[in-house]
Amino acid sequence: MQPRGHRNNNPLNIRHSKDVFQGEVKGIDRSFKTFSTMPYGYRAAFVTLGTYLSRGWNTIEKIIAKWAPPTENNTEAYIANVERWSGVPRDKELTAADGADYIMIVAAMSFVENGVNADINHVKAGFTLQTKIKAQ
Repeated sequence: MQPRGHRNNNPLNIRHSKDVFQGEVKGIDRSFKTFSTMPYGYRAAFVTLGTYLSRGWNTIEKIIAKWAPPTENNTEAYIANVERWSGVPRDKELTAADGADYIMIVAAMSFVENGVNADINHVKAGFTLQTKIKAQ
């Protein structure tokens, strides 16, 4: 059986909220959003991380502390895995021009969330669909 994030085309398991993203569709999951395609699920992740950036959550440590708080997750393990798998230092201050780093971070987060490697072509397609973070 596919992981939940893949069944919902929502690889970072974005929870239902008042925000409506491009490509979002009505799904049957009571907790997490559903997207029409995997690239739209990745797009929503990049848009969310772009919002995080505008609020000063600009390192892997800050991003994951917000994304996967200790009340629900082993946040330190999540941070360590994203740092290791993305190749981006946990305390590197990211900017809107760090698109290549964000692509690797999102791919690593997808692995943590789903337990399977992200299709990097889907990650890159999702990146291309958004405008908050730029390629380097």
